[in-house]
Amino acid sequence: MSDTLIGIDVGTSGVKGIAISPRGEVLAVAEEDYPLSTPHPGWSEQDPEDWWRATQACLARLPEGPIGFSGQMHGLVTLDEEHRPLRPAILWNDQRTATECAEIEESIGLARLIELTGNRALTGFTAPKLLWLRTHEPEVYGRIAHILLPKDYVRFRLEGELAIDAADASGTLLFDVANRRWSDEVLAALDIPREWLPPSFESTEVAGAGDQAAGALGVGIDAPGPLSVVLGTSGVVFGVLPGYSADPQARLHTFCHAVPGTWHAMGVMLSAAGSLRWLRNVIDTEEATLVGEAAAWEPGAEGLLFLPYLTGERTPHADPGARAAFAGLTVRHDRGALTRAVLEGVAYGLRDSLELLKELGFTVGIGRISGGGARSELWTEIVATVLGIPLERTAVDEGAAYGAALLAGVRSGLFADAHEAVAECVRVTGRVEPNPSWTSVYDEGYERFRALYPAIRPFSRGT
Repeated sequence: MSDTLIGIDVGTSGVKGIAISPRGEVLAVAEEDYPLSTPHPGWSEQDPEDWWRATQACLARLPEGPIGFSGQMHGLVTLDEEHRPLRPAILWNDQRTATECAEIEESIGLARLIELTGNRALTGFTAPKLLWLRTHEPEVYGRIAHILLPKDYVRFRLEGELAIDAADASGTLLFDVANRRWSDEVLAALDIPREWLPPSFESTEVAGAGDQAAGALGVGIDAPGPLSVVLGTSGVVFGVLPGYSADPQARLHTFCHAVPGTWHAMGVMLSAAGSLRWLRNVIDTEEATLVGEAAAWEPGAEGLLFLPYLTGERTPHADPGARAAFAGLTVRHDRGALTRAVLEGVAYGLRDSLELLKELGFTVGIGRISGGGARSELWTEIVATVLGIPLERTAVDEGAAYGAALLAGVRSGLFADAHEAVAECVRVTGRVEPNPSWTSVYDEGYERFRALYPAIRPFSRGT
């Protein structure tokens, strides 16, 4: 039995590796970056070999032990009969497939697609990418023998196994999420060969999960109860369902969770901490300085609002054409006010997802917050107040890599199941309560925030 567990997270900007003890203490961390290619506007691609080289470099700096895998979801990796990549992988944030998304919803029917997959066709998902290849790169499409997602390509290179877990497979739009298997009906409707797809397993069987499911497991979200609130580049509100249940309008994603026999629903906003990073780059000032200046402004920043749609939006609008905006500017507003509005606008975007989870029947009592933005006390207090729930911090905030290491512990037999892994390794170390003196300001601000998207929607499309 190993005394070290390894987690590998194949992210968009790099691979992160982590080594932990059987009690969950972090023993070592390694990170290796790689480039992102944007050969045309709206395109986003990476070379799978970059993931493999980065993984090897991380593993060389970590102790040995059972390995679990996580990574960016939805990316399309196409392999030939010799298991060689046919082209760069098309990533989750690629926007080229709007036409194919419409084709999928028309051919299957939107209601039936949601019933089968728990989701509607979005540009980030895997299935539309395949249809795009069939139309625009038929010579590549004709040579496909295997399809993998990013982390599963890395696992294949390391272990020689073609496999996928139900949690990550849920984001392909080819998976029967309710029954936790590939959907023969969707595959037939889209004319995609079943033999291209790897065998699917539970996350604990192959020690793998998509980044959101692994990250939620890493902060102890293994059963209905606390919500996971992520303030990363994107923002996520994630809860485990008591049973399979999809939003009839698919404003939320419904996927298999990393815990066998469970599902989760989540809302995803595309620019959370990414919004603050954008402002930092525009103003050319350190984030800590900006957040310090934001703290000098009262809640609501004298009526200033920010819509955080810098890269379009998923939840609740599913609108790649959505655009960001400041509203309510006056001559009194300085960069501290702009920053306060960004922090609050992101919090309002997260509340959009929370309100949808409530519609699905979630009883919301507490959240576990993680991600780079969660290191800010001010931002965490703003989010707690806007959501109206206390937010807990855990001892380790290493994201999806930590959850992947826990899955490695289950697969290796160190833990009997995911619940035991969480009980042994995840510890709550702090709690931030909503600020009651801010509540009425933010409740009013949220109603104004909700009214802005319909008002700017025509301008987002240049009409």
